[in-house]
Amino acid sequence: MKAANMNMVAAKPEGNQGGGCVRRLGLRELALVPVIILLCIVGASVSDAFLRPSNLINILQQSSELSIIVIAQALILIAGRFDLSMESTVGIAPMVAAWLMLSDTTIGGSGLGIPGWAGILVVFSIGALVGLINGFLIVRLGLNAFITTLAMLILLRGMTVGMTNGQTLYGLPDEFLYLGNSKWFGLPVSIWIAGLLYIAFGLFLRYHRIGRNFYAIGGNPQAARVAGIPVDRMVWAAFIIGGLLAALAGLMLTGRIASVVASQGQNMIFYVFAAAVIGGISLNGGQGRLIGALTGVLMLGILQNVLTLAQIAAFWIDACFGAIILIALIIARISGGTPRS
Repeated sequence: MKAANMNMVAAKPEGNQGGGCVRRLGLRELALVPVIILLCIVGASVSDAFLRPSNLINILQQSSELSIIVIAQALILIAGRFDLSMESTVGIAPMVAAWLMLSDTTIGGSGLGIPGWAGILVVFSIGALVGLINGFLIVRLGLNAFITTLAMLILLRGMTVGMTNGQTLYGLPDEFLYLGNSKWFGLPVSIWIAGLLYIAFGLFLRYHRIGRNFYAIGGNPQAARVAGIPVDRMVWAAFIIGGLLAALAGLMLTGRIASVVASQGQNMIFYVFAAAVIGGISLNGGQGRLIGALTGVLMLGILQNVLTLAQIAAFWIDACFGAIILIALIIARISGGTPRS
């Protein structure tokens, strides 16, 4: 038991291990801040439109959906697992709800015409169900997380396209679109939601006992079990929370574009992992902070905006993101933060 307790101490967040570790943690979490500042300088030199408030708000709003999925993925990564299916949840959750809400069958609706508030409940129910199924397959049946969530991604993507024959669903109720097209105090609601979720989950993971248990599970699951932490239930909960957050991101994206497209969320998971990895979330589990993941999201959002203003082709933007992931993995591997082959 003494050895297990020692392992548990080692698995705790680094911020609880003394002043020196706190200083090192702060420097690591803020490592992308100089890069973000440099990108802003480059953006201002590329186009006068970059520093306009409308453009900066646009960057934050377009990054808000990605931010929420990064929170979800970070929670699962910290617990020592990962979920590739989130991007498909972003698509299928609002798609099913939109299909049920539309009474016009000529544009792909079901003809049922359920109210907007019921559609919102459907979105979150589907997100929770996807997380529940992923948790059951991975935790209870012991299936490989990579293959399981990859299969779920493909399955849900096929269902999203198949149920509407690839049509775009539009003409949705105002309450269903509220989170993506409304403003609070001059800022889009989606920005407020993303910011509040980062604060809430950041404080939860850093200071709450249950939040710290996620780090313990990801760092040493065997020692966590010996210490009395319900590992399986917490990992299962992480997948359900991830599904709910992915559904929320899908609802916000639907509101922003005022429709649900068959390809909604496609390839988003690559940007999620890019933001998490370059933000310091370890693929090994048990390490990383949401503030670092947030800087990763902001860096990617600003970079994409700068390259777009510079009229760089979309495929080169994707190539830049791929290069960023590789560079981040190499740096993390050198520092001992990435999984071995």
